[in-house]
Amino acid sequence: MTAAIRTGRAGFPLTQLALRFCVVYFGLFCLLLTYIPFALLGLLGRWVRQYWGPWNMAITDPITGPVGRAIFGVDAVQRHDSGAGDQAAVWVLVFCLLIVAVVATAVWTVLDRRTSSPRLLAWFTLFLRLCLGGQMVEFGFAKLIPTQMPAPGLAQLLQPYGDLSPASVLWLQVGSSYPYEMTLGAVEVVAGLLLFVSRTAGLGAAVSLVSTAQILLLNMTFDIPEKLLAGHLLLISLFLLAPYLPRLADVFVRQRACAPLTPPALFTDDRRNRIATWVVAALGLWVALGSGYDRWVVWQEQYGAASPKSELYGIWEVGEFTLDGQSTPPLTTDETRWQRLVFDDPEEATYQRMNGELVPARALFRSDGGLELATMTDPTAESPPPFATLSTERPTPDELRLRGTLNDRPVTITLHRVDPNSFTLRNRGFHWVQDYPYFR
Repeated sequence: MTAAIRTGRAGFPLTQLALRFCVVYFGLFCLLLTYIPFALLGLLGRWVRQYWGPWNMAITDPITGPVGRAIFGVDAVQRHDSGAGDQAAVWVLVFCLLIVAVVATAVWTVLDRRTSSPRLLAWFTLFLRLCLGGQMVEFGFAKLIPTQMPAPGLAQLLQPYGDLSPASVLWLQVGSSYPYEMTLGAVEVVAGLLLFVSRTAGLGAAVSLVSTAQILLLNMTFDIPEKLLAGHLLLISLFLLAPYLPRLADVFVRQRACAPLTPPALFTDDRRNRIATWVVAALGLWVALGSGYDRWVVWQEQYGAASPKSELYGIWEVGEFTLDGQSTPPLTTDETRWQRLVFDDPEEATYQRMNGELVPARALFRSDGGLELATMTDPTAESPPPFATLSTERPTPDELRLRGTLNDRPVTITLHRVDPNSFTLRNRGFHWVQDYPYFR
């Protein structure tokens, strides 16, 4: 029965068919649908990605567009302004890769009847180790230096929990605890680095399997648009771990000793194999250096204590709101009056209407101390004229006065700064001893 499972009807091993299919399918997937090539460039990756961007879009759009319309009835063209990995175009491309892999495997088998390819298996295994290792290291540093899921911004502290999407809940939950996020990242970095060392590649595949399984579970349950990537990384981890599974079963299930695994070598020459081992290990360090540097720059520029902040950084509570010379009472039905004004990033602001709605806006601070607020639009579109042109006064550090026009109407607004640490999410802290659970 075992021979029947492993051998096709014509006597050709199914394992060889599976290997050839995986070579074509995962090879194309890793090159076309991931940023793995940029991760393997190390320090050069940040510079190359800056100029090339998502390079695969121009290549695959002429294929996914017609296929999507003809077979699935969808407009399968990748959205250049989206970072989502589960776009319709990506699903269609995966379908195309499956078809190509099946056809290529059939043609390959007709032309080449060899029943085993140890050298191909060795090189393809190395290829997958590099791809999975590079992606895990890149993912890991994005959390180890917590930039993937940053702490909640000032405006997000005001947003009702029920208004958040499941994806935002996950992002803010992880970002609210940097030690937790950094621990997740450290595990992923370790898993990736282990894959670059021949002796620890099996352990790296096992740790990667656990990590990618967790990533896939979170993506599925919180609707994160990277389910395809996480699922494929899980499959690659399983492929790399497959040779070790019988031995793991011997140790953990059958309670008996197991013989060491001797994977096929890249070369017939021992000296070349040793050189290759050191080169791959050095590449792992190069990838780690590049990923770490990239995330450190992002942290310094966007999220760290030294990152740029707005000139009026803080949450400002509106006290007096005078429009057309008339004081406006704080009624929740008033569609013009503001409740709060938030400044966080240097060129952005958020004002909160009386009904609680948070509206993002572009903020331009003029050299004369003036402030212009404009509607937030597509970054590629022409900037609209400002809906508010205001002068700013700071009688005290915690008091702000704005005078000018709002929607072509004269306005004067007096605001008072709210301490961000007054929110429980930021001031609760950690407690070893708790007589009662604290849910609020």
